[in-house]
Amino acid sequence: MEMKNERTILQINDLDISFKTNAGVIHAIRGVNIDLQKGETVAIVGESGSGKSVTMKAAVGLLDANATVNSGEILYRYVDDAGKETIVDLLKMPKKQLRNTINGSHIAMVFQDPMTSLDPTMTIGKQIMEGILLHKKVDKQAAAARALELLELVGITHAEARMKNYPHQLSGGMRQRVVIAIALASDPDILICDEPTTALDVTIQARILELIKEIQARLKLSVIYITHDLGVVAKVADYVNVMYAGKIIEVGNVNEIFYEPKHPYTWGLLAAMPDLETDDDRLMSIPGSPPNLLHEPKGDAFAARNPFALAIDEKVAPPMFKVSETHYAATWLLHPDAPKVEMPQELQARIARALKDVEEYL
Repeated sequence: MEMKNERTILQINDLDISFKTNAGVIHAIRGVNIDLQKGETVAIVGESGSGKSVTMKAAVGLLDANATVNSGEILYRYVDDAGKETIVDLLKMPKKQLRNTINGSHIAMVFQDPMTSLDPTMTIGKQIMEGILLHKKVDKQAAAARALELLELVGITHAEARMKNYPHQLSGGMRQRVVIAIALASDPDILICDEPTTALDVTIQARILELIKEIQARLKLSVIYITHDLGVVAKVADYVNVMYAGKIIEVGNVNEIFYEPKHPYTWGLLAAMPDLETDDDRLMSIPGSPPNLLHEPKGDAFAARNPFALAIDEKVAPPMFKVSETHYAATWLLHPDAPKVEMPQELQARIARALKDVEEYL
């Protein structure tokens, strides 16, 4: 098993997953490739049902019983208990071994609704101590001290008193901080954040995002954000994977995706973001709905919603075209023989305003 370079910590290669349902087989993940480097933040962005969460649940062995991994590998590089650097394919590890040796201690996940992640019958302190006792093999006194330290790390005031509280006694923002503390309890290398701020109001969202960034810098974590919110992506990501209908359709660094997007779907996502300075009094939207993957599209899955679609889009799915060393997009518009198509004027104006604001700020 080989990884692309020495800094790569997680590498997803050609992941393909189907789900058996009463209505038929849903081909949910269709050849996904994602790389994560040490210390970096990668965002996976797309509409609900695009396959973002399923992709990362495959990495931690949380796929539903009706899921089938048809092909692919998820390579993870870590230092084992003996101090030896090891590369494993997480898809080939038995679930019990994955949960005992990787989950929590090396890869941790923060889910979007803290109330579904926390046990309402256990105190906050006990829930944080649980992972420490399991993975760190320390006594209860040391685990309690570490739990208290973690609560303080995630910014919970009066941490000692909060150790004895139950989840329902805390606000939504505090509960999400507790979930982050639990995820950090066993010193993981990778933190996967699945819509970590969706259930919170805007002010608390900003605090949680800032908190995760501070903790990442302090602990040198690698972070994967799963989100539909491009505002979150702009604040936190180094690299962005835009996902649609079970495929990555554009990937690049955050500046390339926000200032030089190439895929019409990315244009639509960016144009739909609220902008205080726009001349239009209505938000733009992407027409139609994502395809039903019970009936897998023959060509480009976005063709039916794409005002710039070419005849070939109905017949053949586009490959990833290289834009730069870090930027790729799966659209036939990038083919040398394709007609020249510019992004919508309103989006061009918005990007120009954003670049001007950045220049003034700097």
